[in-house]
Amino acid sequence: MKKNLLTIVILALLLVNIALTAVMMISVTSTNSRTAALVDTIATVMSLEVVTDGSAEEAAEAVSMADTSVVALDGSLTIPLKAGEDGKQTYMVCDISLSLNTKHEDYATYSESLSTNFPVIKDKISEVISSHTEEFCKNNREQLKQEILKAIQDLYGSDFIYAVSISEAKFG
Repeated sequence: MKKNLLTIVILALLLVNIALTAVMMISVTSTNSRTAALVDTIATVMSLEVVTDGSAEEAAEAVSMADTSVVALDGSLTIPLKAGEDGKQTYMVCDISLSLNTKHEDYATYSESLSTNFPVIKDKISEVISSHTEEFCKNNREQLKQEILKAIQDLYGSDFIYAVSISEAKFG
């Protein structure tokens, strides 16, 4: 008799457990869907704010790695940065490389003379970077790359250079 009573209690607790689990799953699923919608909305808004020039990003996304030629500027650049709030002079030492679209109509025209134009390109890069503080360069790397890219594209009057990479950045 005691075994049957114990079996009935276990069965009742099992049914209560299943019912509570179902209620919990329904409430978590509805909350999860609302949270996912909120995150999706925030991500959409953030991507609209981050994109400054849609044409440059579309061009960068459209070029495959097979159609890309990467050219690294000779040596590291040492660029004096704009003095911060403390008035202290800081420098940025970095390596810069440019991504070229080999399928672009201006690639054949400019790619051969690119290495001879490195001093002019370095000057444009230094001009852009030196107009910013150390804090800006550390915290806004993508925006800095976009500004450098725009300056180089304006220099050539073409967008065959579609991306700029900054590596080995050191500040001091």
